[in-house]
Amino acid sequence: MPVTDLQRIAAFRLSFARRQAAVVNEVPGGVVVLDAEYAASYEHNQLVIEGSPDPVGLPALAETALGHLEHRQITVLDDSTGTDCAPALIAAGYTHVTELVMTYTGSAAAGSAASAVPDPSARTVAFDELRPALVGQLRRWMPEAEDVVVGQLADRRTARLRGAEQVRFLAVHDEEGTVGSWADLYRDASEGIAQIEDVVTADTHVRRGYADTLLATALRHASDCGTVFLLADPDDWPHAWYIRRGFKPIGRFHVFTRAGSEG
Repeated sequence: MPVTDLQRIAAFRLSFARRQAAVVNEVPGGVVVLDAEYAASYEHNQLVIEGSPDPVGLPALAETALGHLEHRQITVLDDSTGTDCAPALIAAGYTHVTELVMTYTGSAAAGSAASAVPDPSARTVAFDELRPALVGQLRRWMPEAEDVVVGQLADRRTARLRGAEQVRFLAVHDEEGTVGSWADLYRDASEGIAQIEDVVTADTHVRRGYADTLLATALRHASDCGTVFLLADPDDWPHAWYIRRGFKPIGRFHVFTRAGSEG
């Protein structure tokens, strides 16, 4: 049977998790990815399920794999498997959320990101240029977090540079040269696939059209890829914003977490 876009996206996400990890341990149905340098990051210390594990045994598997951490996170890259695993994990104290997988259709309303001329102020930047904006926004989101946690959640972006064939940090600057909005672009031209991730506008720079500029620029950089996707919260407003800009939902992934303090 032909491989679907959703299957290609799941494979890309698994590959990204493996490539950016400091340690990869194989387990039944998936892999454990770890990075002690960013112990506060759920993304970099989690269990990623690609196959069909025993749903009842998954909480115990997570304890064995992640027991040295304060948090637990399990990402399931198959909708039916995630649904099957939910009861046992919720009973074990996990919170369950879904990620809406959205792909770019190549069409959008006039004036949207797809049809806009990319603003030259949206450009690729080095991590050091981006870091002050990341730290500032993380502080606004998590005012009580320890400095070490905020530092790890900002600096973990450097690990993402290993995750794909090409990783770009895109940023829009204001008239004074301050980074006001940013996003990641992960691109694998050989596979014809790209992911747009973490589109964020700083609270200090909202309502200036920066997100549209970013999205248009990212789409231009990914124009040679047949599949361009992003992940959105189905219960939050941005997914409707993406639909108006030419993206459509094609499926779901599942994420289960049990609390540490941050993530």
